[in-house]
Amino acid sequence: MVFNSPEFLVFFVIVFALYYFVFKEIIKAQNGLLLVASYVFYAYANWKILPLLLLTTAVFYGLGIAVSEAKTDKRKSLYTLFGVVFGIGALLYFKYFNFFISSFKSMFEAFGLQSNLHTFNIILPIGISFYTFRLLSYIIDIQRGKIMPTRNIIDFAAYVAFFPCILAGPIDRPATLIPQLQRKRVFNYPLAVDGMRQILWGLFKKVMVADYCANYVNKAFETYHDQSGITLLSAVIFYSFQLYADFSGYSDMVIGLSKLLGFRVTKNFDYPFFAQNIAEYWRKWHISLTSWLTDYIFMPLNVKWRDWGKWGMIAAIIVNFLICGFWHGANWTFVVWGFYHGLLFIPLILSGAMYKKKKLETYQWGFPKFNVLFNILLTFGLVTLGNILFRADSLKEAFEYMGGIVNLHSFFHVSIEKALLLRCVLLIPCMVIVEWIGRKDQFGLEKLGTTWNPVLRHAMYYTIALLLLLAIRQNQVFIYFQF
Repeated sequence: MVFNSPEFLVFFVIVFALYYFVFKEIIKAQNGLLLVASYVFYAYANWKILPLLLLTTAVFYGLGIAVSEAKTDKRKSLYTLFGVVFGIGALLYFKYFNFFISSFKSMFEAFGLQSNLHTFNIILPIGISFYTFRLLSYIIDIQRGKIMPTRNIIDFAAYVAFFPCILAGPIDRPATLIPQLQRKRVFNYPLAVDGMRQILWGLFKKVMVADYCANYVNKAFETYHDQSGITLLSAVIFYSFQLYADFSGYSDMVIGLSKLLGFRVTKNFDYPFFAQNIAEYWRKWHISLTSWLTDYIFMPLNVKWRDWGKWGMIAAIIVNFLICGFWHGANWTFVVWGFYHGLLFIPLILSGAMYKKKKLETYQWGFPKFNVLFNILLTFGLVTLGNILFRADSLKEAFEYMGGIVNLHSFFHVSIEKALLLRCVLLIPCMVIVEWIGRKDQFGLEKLGTTWNPVLRHAMYYTIALLLLLAIRQNQVFIYFQF
């Protein structure tokens, strides 16, 4: 049940009506409804994966109270360690067990050894990477004394399974979402209108940009042996925009839906393609994951290895991004992709520029200054190069794809349908221009048109909605659902 489907529209309308008209101003009833709706939403994908969510929720609920009530720091650490091992263990088994088996089998065969190892038919629970990190931050933050445990099981379970976020984030910290579950919520018209605008913009990015780019990108990657260099180059550029439009579009919809329910969840994107270096890019891309890894992986390692100076920081950042890559999927392409991004930080660390923020300077007419544009394009180019690894099915395919780009034979011949190319060339700039205009706002469409004549403003909204109705297609799932 994806957000851009008729089924979800019916589901959400029913939940919304019950939430505000039947259970109005009754916090316990609203939270109970959210929990039931979240479990129905999650089970709709595959009811067999629901018991794991129920089990992990129960385990971490109990552990949170146990850590809080432990009499000694040693016992607190022991309970926390059990939670970390349990959460990571479940993640490793369901998401990575077959990967480890395949890797060991390939290693044995590389040395000429026979192996009887076989992979298993393990169902990958959707969203497990996201809700596991939520649970880990909950138990660790209690152990660090940052939060108190939630003793209301309904509130805690609703935090873990909150249906707008469970499939692909954002990874809200407990201090962000749980207090909102414990406060009275009434319908807020201005917040709801803002949420509707954000949902509309998210749908535009997903349906009009990501899905159209996907048609071109998929054909290029599926037949990369037969494609020219310019086709492969354009496809990976389009893939960068597809990945952004798909995931940030999803995040916009999540935030908008949450606003309709009276919640403010974590902002996940802050116009990353306007970043001027790789550190700034990662402060703007998948913000909830980046901040989670920074707080729980990078900072502890950086402190531990501080005696090594800048090289300790480099080691910490590389380990951080290896974990980031591995978190994304059970494939060596993601591990190498993470290592690649870690390497990109080395010049910034050695030069002391890692934490320096560059001003987004523009000319009087709003166009970025030359040095700013150069930095933006350079950063985008480095990210796009890495996205070949992110998109490819194997390292062999990734490197062959790179080789195909620099192959000068028939470089300028585009063999994929020109109509697909034209749609991407027209729609991507529309998204970029709107987001550049609204780069200081929470999302591209937040203030665009708000000062216009109401007729013109609503004409813009209805035009976007009409384009979406004409373009929307079934089975266009979000990329990050696989993670």
